[in-house]
Amino acid sequence: MPKLIFDIETVGVEFDSLDETTKEFLMTNAKDDQERALIREEMGFSPLTGRIVTIGILNPETNKGAVYYQKQNDEIEEEVDGNLAVPCADEKEIIKRFWEIATHYDQFITFNGHAFDCPFLMIRSAALKIKPTVNLMQYRYGDKPHLDIYDKLTNYGAVRFKRSLHMWCQAFGIASPKDKGITGHDVAQYYKEGRCREIALYCVGDLKATATLYDYWEKYMSGK
Repeated sequence: MPKLIFDIETVGVEFDSLDETTKEFLMTNAKDDQERALIREEMGFSPLTGRIVTIGILNPETNKGAVYYQKQNDEIEEEVDGNLAVPCADEKEIIKRFWEIATHYDQFITFNGHAFDCPFLMIRSAALKIKPTVNLMQYRYGDKPHLDIYDKLTNYGAVRFKRSLHMWCQAFGIASPKDKGITGHDVAQYYKEGRCREIALYCVGDLKATATLYDYWEKYMSGK
């Protein structure tokens, strides 16, 4: 069964670009300037106020993949650490390329994809009038077409220790992409600084970490 690991990176729109009703709704429960600043910083976590700037894919059987990212400078397509780095014109091209590749796979593997990557990708696709080639918002507790390794490791959220990818990597002795000095919270700033290629390389690290966690699950925990 052909499998594909994927991960997305997102940024928020400028707060001032939103209509007044949306601004008011977002800020209604903010108690102080610190909370108002946090709301502005976290707009990239919702497909209603954010957009995709990177999608990374990795075949766990061949350890080969690609990362499609928002072109900001004069980057060219090239291979980086065995993965093809592909600059794209905009979010629409990034998403279209993913859905084209998706037709070749039967199972899609993520870390926390049920809560974030899958709905974000499906909603942004619809907003851009792109028809997905796979429905990734289906039954949560099945393994096809989507398997969320985070859901598996946390018993679908039943456990108390719901931790980040970095902490799961630390526990299993896996190299964490966060060790290189960038986390998901840094993506927006990197994007503003025109460093989307660095975001893409960070995404590759997430893919490799997820692939290794999935390997642990398959070998030692799935019961297969």
